[in-house]
Amino acid sequence: MDDRITIIEGPTPVFEHVNDGWAMGLNEGPRLSVAALTRLRTFNGPALVQRCYTAWHNRSAIHLHYRTENGSEQTSPILAARSVDTPDGHVLLLWVYLDSEGVEYEMDAGDDDDQRNDFPDQ
Repeated sequence: MDDRITIIEGPTPVFEHVNDGWAMGLNEGPRLSVAALTRLRTFNGPALVQRCYTAWHNRSAIHLHYRTENGSEQTSPILAARSVDTPDGHVLLLWVYLDSEGVEYEMDAGDDDDQRNDFPDQ
């Protein structure tokens, strides 16, 4: 199907909270959604970005289809896509909307400890 990008066989994607104004500004509608970014390794990132562009050009939606940590299947609307070529291959950056009721945030407390060690007198 061309209306989705599927990663059922890989690990559950890791979603990062997005604070970019342009992404948050796209959140219009009756339901509150959370903009998130995920980075996916792929064999052909430019082709997947082209698939997104074609869907949007035709005024259609395209979704990320993935398996959650508990094994259920989930889809999230894709709002932006970019392919980055790295020494290890293509990385697909996808900005998606997640349902605000199902989003849980994880805070990394380790960053604060590292910063205090950089400045021991403070």
